[in-house]
Amino acid sequence: MSSTPLTLNLGDGSISFSFSAQAARELKAAIDQLMLSLKAVAAKPTPGSGKVTPQPPLEYRYTGEVFLEVFCNPNIWPTPFAAKVLLTIRNVGIRLTTEAELTRIIEDINQYLEQVG
Repeated sequence: MSSTPLTLNLGDGSISFSFSAQAARELKAAIDQLMLSLKAVAAKPTPGSGKVTPQPPLEYRYTGEVFLEVFCNPNIWPTPFAAKVLLTIRNVGIRLTTEAELTRIIEDINQYLEQVG
């Protein structure tokens, strides 16, 4: 089965790889949950007024023609707009590990989902 390649724009370039629409929807759902966690962290009470409940990290994995892993700890970012994710993309011949802006990844996934319908 042929699939439309997903292009993720990184700070210094981009990477395209085979990705399914179903996997993109699953990744979008995981990122939507991450956004809720990031918003919960950003809405933390004023210092000294109480303990903030730590939010679970995003740990998304996809295995197809390539292995994709997306990781983000929402507890270390002050706002969703400042957040970055750690991307690992690999196959038999190459491995790329880099940080990417969460907002850019969200745009790339939304654009991909618009293309594949």
